Amino acid sequence: MKIAEDIRYVGVNDHEIDLFEGFYIVPDGMTYNSYIILDNKIAVIDSVDANFAQEWIENIREALGNRKPDYIIIQHMEPDHSGSLIRFMEEYPDAVIVSSAKAFTMIKNFFGEDFSDRKIVVCDGYELDLGEHLLKFVSAPMVHWPEVIMTYDVKGRILFSADAFGKFGALDVEDDDWECEARRYYFGIVGKYGMQVQNVLKKLADYEIEAIYPLHGPVLTENLGHYIGLYDIWSSYGVETEGVTIAYTSVYGNTKKAVELLADKLKVGGCEISVIDLARDDIAEAVEDAFRYGNLVLATTTYNNDIFPFMKEFINALIGRNFQNRTIGLIENGSWVPMAAKKMKEMFNGCRNLKFTETTVRIVSALNDESTLQIEALAEELCLR
Repeated sequence: MKIAEDIRYVGVNDHEIDLFEGFYIVPDGMTYNSYIILDNKIAVIDSVDANFAQEWIENIREALGNRKPDYIIIQHMEPDHSGSLIRFMEEYPDAVIVSSAKAFTMIKNFFGEDFSDRKIVVCDGYELDLGEHLLKFVSAPMVHWPEVIMTYDVKGRILFSADAFGKFGALDVEDDDWECEARRYYFGIVGKYGMQVQNVLKKLADYEIEAIYPLHGPVLTENLGHYIGLYDIWSSYGVETEGVTIAYTSVYGNTKKAVELLADKLKVGGCEISVIDLARDDIAEAVEDAFRYGNLVLATTTYNNDIFPFMKEFINALIGRNFQNRTIGLIENGSWVPMAAKKMKEMFNGCRNLKFTETTVRIVSALNDESTLQIEALAEELCLR
């Protein structure tokens, strides 16, 4: 598929997958993007998941006609992007692999050989001349693996961005809301590495970029400042939207009633809210919203002298992604010794720049007049922020 004057798209859609990386629910599937630059020398950029090797090779054949590729650039060694590399090297025995030194170590680990006679090792600033297209490489370690490189095409002012600026979902599924699935993708997979993303954004500030070609999701050609701006907010752990995420677990429905009361009062106060049942809703959506909004309310029961397992899993997911720069409100429930608030607060020890609301709601089995007043106080405190 032609996507630019001399660039072809040869990626594939995956509707067989149910869990991306064995964890993330992807009801709309995934896309594994691969591109070809047609010039005096031909460069293929990235491969696809091994399950789609034959489809990918056929896409390449159709794009090239009678020509053969000179290079395959491997920007990222995760198997969804490198899984068909061996099939490609068998099909095109004269092609040379272009990648980082760490990637070639991984190639040896994954496939048992490092193609020492058919490789070019690149690093920050390395240039590859295809003829009219001059490619410059940008090292992007830990975005989100250590071997990652990005590729900048000087002629087209195109950034081939590896996993950055990607999203969940196949390309043949209509989706007008890039932000939602890109945000869920970013915080789920890249979120821990905000500092590293910031470092790459600083490097990219020196490049004039007119299009972004990621390894997942659509090519971005318009309003690039919007997408780059979101990545800047996300990777600096800034607040994207003023509002409140309420994440809860409830055993017999009493904690849920407290959450519903709080949500109603926040709506009356004009707050934008997201309410998530951690036992039933996608935890990756909960992580996404916790990083999107400036305020987070956690509501759960005391359970085995600790907190309910789904809440513990959620907090661990936040901590593992460097949760910071937020205000947290706590709601605890317990029938004899409520201690969930204490346990939750302790879990955040070591996180940077977190503030806890003055009001902590304590429910002893079910809402009463006292805890209802605490809910009202918490809502007022959050709406005044």
